[in-house]
Amino acid sequence: MRQIIVCTFLTLDGVMQAPGGPDEDAESGFEYGGWQKPVTDDEVGAAIAGWYEHSDTMLLGRKTYEIFASYWPTADPGNPFTGRMNSMRKYVASRTLTSVEWQNSTLLEGDVVDAVRELKASGDGNVNVVGSGDLAQTLMRHGLVDEYRLTIHPVIIGTGKRLFADGAIPTALEPVSVSTTKGGTVVGVYRPSGKPSYDSY
Repeated sequence: MRQIIVCTFLTLDGVMQAPGGPDEDAESGFEYGGWQKPVTDDEVGAAIAGWYEHSDTMLLGRKTYEIFASYWPTADPGNPFTGRMNSMRKYVASRTLTSVEWQNSTLLEGDVVDAVRELKASGDGNVNVVGSGDLAQTLMRHGLVDEYRLTIHPVIIGTGKRLFADGAIPTALEPVSVSTTKGGTVVGVYRPSGKPSYDSY
């Protein structure tokens, strides 16, 4: 059984929108694209590299796929991520795309929830859901996420798309590993462990 792993960069207030650059995702008038680079460090990069060591597959929504497909095929070959990103198997969830051209890309057919269930059952290994906020929330609502790998950066944006948006399903999480980099980024790995419990002081 494959493991579906949501890999996401977040601000301290939970915003995941457009970490990589000002033009990445300006939906709903978002003005703060590119917030990640000023608050990252080499330990964050090492942690992210570790997320891919045992993963050979990505699952992407349309927007993230198009951003990646426009960048990685011509990215600096000296970047250690370039070869990895291009060679990984990519599955793309989209209602509008009719074809995908980036190396090793496959367009999922039919209902995305059914398609991901089939993908999970199709073998072993990790499938990284990178960015792709709408897709990640769909997977969360249907109990298809096996693990969260999050970098939580020391910056507050105050607006924008959040991974755990209003309406997220209440879920207890088991911490697998949590550390803080020298720049103050929290690198956390968590697994869903059923419903939260409630008590009173």
